[in-house]
Amino acid sequence: MVLLGAASIVLLICVVCLVSIVKWRNNSGKGKMPEGPAPLPVLGNILEVKPKNLPQTLEKLSEKYGPVFSVHLGSRPVVVLSGHEVVKEALIDHADLFAARGHFAFGEKANKGLGIIFSNNEGWLQVRRFTLTTLRNFGMGKRSIEERIQQEAEHLLEEITKTKRMPFDPTFMLSCTVANVICSVVFGKRYDYKDKKFLSLMSNMNNIFEMINSRWGQV
Repeated sequence: MVLLGAASIVLLICVVCLVSIVKWRNNSGKGKMPEGPAPLPVLGNILEVKPKNLPQTLEKLSEKYGPVFSVHLGSRPVVVLSGHEVVKEALIDHADLFAARGHFAFGEKANKGLGIIFSNNEGWLQVRRFTLTTLRNFGMGKRSIEERIQQEAEHLLEEITKTKRMPFDPTFMLSCTVANVICSVVFGKRYDYKDKKFLSLMSNMNNIFEMINSRWGQV
């Protein structure tokens, strides 16, 4: 029984490695993926890509492989764009080709790929067009929204002044500022930075995004 169990484990490992190698060959064929470090079966480029130091790691890889290169996160191939020029060329000069969004397992399971945040492909393009049209009707891109942004910037400066030049993390405060601009456009009112319901909503949203972006959330 022990030998049979050990043989099953070895067979399972061989099958996983074989499937990974076949998938890697299919994904890394000539003309399909740009140059990059050779991935290991199953693990991909986990030895080269350090999750805790990801930006610096990718920057070092770009020095070796150029501004456009590929890495494998596990068995998934990923194309990396490094530098202002290539990012501008992709997102502005070829905006239509890069308009779709990457697959996000959490969103696909939770929202079935629907909604503003988790939609993708043609559904995302339709929602995006509808959202932009609707927001323009509310004043986005017009003089009125500039005034609302300037007014909210004044409230932000007041909150920063209250720190009395002491070091502070502006992340949450800036999130509240952006949310207030959106609220003033959609609802016609802003919320005080001490409003308990507003702060609770912002805190819950930040916690959700932190959970999604964590390692467990990605798994």
